[in-house]
Amino acid sequence: MVHPFLFLQFFRELLHPLGFSEASADAVVYTWLIMIGLVLFSIVATKRLQAVPSGAQNFMEVIVGGIENMLVETMGEHGRPFFPLVATLALFILVSNLIGLVPGFFPPTANINTTAACAVVVFVTTHIVGVKEHGAGYIKHFLGPIAWLAPMMFFIEVIGHLSRVISLTLRLFGNMNGHELVLIIFFGLAPFMVPLPMMLMGVLVSFIQAFVFMLLAMIYIQGSLEHAH
Repeated sequence: MVHPFLFLQFFRELLHPLGFSEASADAVVYTWLIMIGLVLFSIVATKRLQAVPSGAQNFMEVIVGGIENMLVETMGEHGRPFFPLVATLALFILVSNLIGLVPGFFPPTANINTTAACAVVVFVTTHIVGVKEHGAGYIKHFLGPIAWLAPMMFFIEVIGHLSRVISLTLRLFGNMNGHELVLIIFFGLAPFMVPLPMMLMGVLVSFIQAFVFMLLAMIYIQGSLEHAH
C-alpha cells in the first residue's frame, strides 16, 4: 500500500545519483529488505532443527513442503533439481506482494522492473535447461512436426517464447500495481472502514499471483525438458 512517507524513504537520496527514479529506488530498497528478511528467517528456522518441528521450523516446513509437493505433481520427480529456484521465486513474490498491505511499505512487485527481472530469470533458465538436456536437438522445439513448415514455425515459436516474458511481467505487475491504485483511491474517499475489504482481497490476490507465477515457471521449465515431436 503506497503512502506519502515510505519506510526507508531516505534511501531515495542515496540511489538518486545513480540514476534511479523514486519508484525504482523504492523497489530496489524493498527488494533488498525482503531478501534480507527471508535469509534471516531461514537461518532462524534452520538453526536448531528438531525431529518434531515447532515454531519457525514448523512454519517453514509447511510452506516448503507444500511447494515441493506441487512441484513434484506438476513436473514429476525429475523436477526436484529446480525446487530451489521455484521456491525462491514463490516466496520472494508472495512476500513482496503481501508487504504492500503493511502501512508504510511498498510492494516491489508493483514496479515493472522487479517483475521483469523475475520473468527474465524464468526465461533464461528455461532455455539453459533445454539446451543442457537436449543439446543442439533443442532447436526441434521451435521447428514443429512438419518439415516444410519449419521456417514459419520457428518464427512463431520464437515470438511465443518471447511473449512469455511479457506475459509473466505484465500479469504480476498489472495486478499488484492495479491493487495499489485501488487502495489509494479508496483511502482518499474513506480512509478508515471502506479499504478493509480491499485489503482482505489484496491478501487473496497476493497468494494467487505468486501461485500463478510459480505454476507457469514450472510449466515452462517442464516444457523444455520434454522431447520435441
